[in-house]
Amino acid sequence: MAEIEWKGYDSLKAKLAKLPKIAHDAIWDGSFDVVEKVQGYAVRELQSSVKHGNGELARSLKYEVIDKEGKVVGRVWSDDAVAWFREFGTGKVGQESPKELPEGFNPSYRQTPWFIPADKVGIDLNEIYGMPKIKINGKLFYRTNGQPARQFLTPAINKVKDEAPEIVKARVNNALRNKLGGS
Repeated sequence: MAEIEWKGYDSLKAKLAKLPKIAHDAIWDGSFDVVEKVQGYAVRELQSSVKHGNGELARSLKYEVIDKEGKVVGRVWSDDAVAWFREFGTGKVGQESPKELPEGFNPSYRQTPWFIPADKVGIDLNEIYGMPKIKINGKLFYRTNGQPARQFLTPAINKVKDEAPEIVKARVNNALRNKLGGS
């Protein structure tokens, strides 16, 4: 009977034991790369399209990566209500404007006009958005039927969605090469 010697078995076994953590950590790091890129694209879109802003909306964007039921999940969001209004529009105008909605998300839009006190706004909404000024009991108001959706986050997510697999794959390949050896 022939005797077989397997050289490097202990080394292989040790490397295989490390593999799940190395892969998880690399996917985690790659997910951070992805959400940071989404945030960057969204900020760039906001900065190029907001004419009368102070950067507050762009600064409100946040991101995180979490472990959810054994899966690495990246999220990008804003706590600023203006982000929702800008992304999906408001009123009848927002409802009728073209936009991409997340699956299962069906926003409800106000169907009647509303009034914005002119003294509560630092800019002339008539000049910027064409909202008519109306005087009621001596006080000036802007009348609006809403604003169209001006999406910035959805296009950023869509742009990175195609790049994400390659970003994560590069992180995993790098980690495997650096932590397990090989080329």
